[in-house]
Amino acid sequence: MARRALKLASLAAAASGIYLYGNKFLDPNDFGVVRVGRAIATTAVITYDYLTSLRSVPYGSEEYDFLKSQVHLRSAERLRELCCANRGTFIKVGQHLGALDYLLPEEYTRTLKVLHSQAPQSTRQEIEQVIREDLGKEIKELFVSFEDTPLGAASLAQVHKAVLQDGTTVAVKIQHPKVQAQSSKDILLMEVLLLVVKQIFPDFEFMWLVEEAKKNLPLELDFLNEGRNAEKVAHMLKNFDFLKVPRIYWELSTRRVLLMEFMEGGQVNDRAYMERNGINVNEISRNLGKLYSEMIFVNGFVHCDPHPGNVLVKKCPASGKAHIILLDHGLYQVLSESFRMDYCRLWQALIKADMKRVQKYSRRLGAGDLYPLFACMLTARSWESVNRGIDRSPVSASEDVEIRSNAAAYLPQITQLLNNVPRQMLLLLKTNDLLRGIESALHTRASASSFLNMSRCCVRAVSMYQRSKSHSLYRRAQISLTEALSLWQINLYELFLWLKGSQLGNWVIALLSWMHHSTY
Repeated sequence: MARRALKLASLAAAASGIYLYGNKFLDPNDFGVVRVGRAIATTAVITYDYLTSLRSVPYGSEEYDFLKSQVHLRSAERLRELCCANRGTFIKVGQHLGALDYLLPEEYTRTLKVLHSQAPQSTRQEIEQVIREDLGKEIKELFVSFEDTPLGAASLAQVHKAVLQDGTTVAVKIQHPKVQAQSSKDILLMEVLLLVVKQIFPDFEFMWLVEEAKKNLPLELDFLNEGRNAEKVAHMLKNFDFLKVPRIYWELSTRRVLLMEFMEGGQVNDRAYMERNGINVNEISRNLGKLYSEMIFVNGFVHCDPHPGNVLVKKCPASGKAHIILLDHGLYQVLSESFRMDYCRLWQALIKADMKRVQKYSRRLGAGDLYPLFACMLTARSWESVNRGIDRSPVSASEDVEIRSNAAAYLPQITQLLNNVPRQMLLLLKTNDLLRGIESALHTRASASSFLNMSRCCVRAVSMYQRSKSHSLYRRAQISLTEALSLWQINLYELFLWLKGSQLGNWVIALLSWMHHSTY
């Protein structure tokens, strides 16, 4: 057994060496021997575990399922240890996998979630070096005070609280100094290892993960791009008075240093914090749904990293209103018009339980014959619930367990789907899962109001698109009238649900019932 593991590790090492040697743009010597060796060894051990542990057990038996779960757990723990040791890009990719709650086996997502709280920290000397190189001054020349302990540390950067010379309190985001140099090499290493694993397990379809990292990591490492995203989304959603986005101080910002307005609050999944501070949990969940429905369906410009550390809530002392503070604007997905329209119509079909249209638009988005699985992945509901109507009943505990179990059972089909759908869909699936995690923590999952907000945005988005394509004044007026009627129906249904759940509604229903019986 040990000989086979060694042989596999040698194969991976050889393939890595050949691939890197043939790439004239990269010097293999830039890879630390320990760093590369650790990644190869971990991949070899995980591969060997899957090859041998399940070989002599009947497929589909209880023993097989139990052993597979154990292999998943061991492999996830090894992967977590690799990410923590190699840091940077490895932690970023591990965090991405940990966010795919309803798409990957629970053993992986549960184990890798901790990477959000185990990100590395740069030393004071490293921080001073980055600021000196990028801003040309020492910390003491720029700030009256600068807290050594970061407010938070992530895979690519960390944030410190500081006070400018004029007394303004700011948040300073500083990139880890080695991340820029290591990122492209780390992605290449991952690509080689995944190619080797795919040769051994042909059903292993995770190249999409490397492709996404290649595309998105350079954008996330450019803090000027993050600043532009922040200003764009603040302007785009300026009608939402509950949304706060930190102001950017451009004169003290570079590609590796971002100076922002300091904002603080409780994490959006902290129900206890909200109850202590008199913040309405349902209102926060409803407003968060409004934000993301507007971004996805109407604007096609989507903040794709809404994990709880990036979404804060705070009650304004002056107005008493609860604000949502949106942080970390490095990762956005821009949706093409055709994709956005298909996605809108698919969600409209899912909400109405129109299975013909669910099939039609799922296929248009690349799901093919796997459209039932695709619908379940999007909604995180069982196929039975999708057929019945996802707004008809909340998610039960048994249904949630079923969905998570299916993530393990249908892993080959799920990875095939992820390889087939448009690249724009991948970050949306991650975003959906992160938002569901927040709703689950707040106990507001699958509430009727969230589907009503989505319906409104879908109606508006489709109507705007149809008007833009129409050259007839009469046709545009017809589209606007249809839009107004559809929105009126949604508002009427929302009023009905409110009456049904309120004390006033109970009195009205009791009165109508008494009047009905008194006539006989």
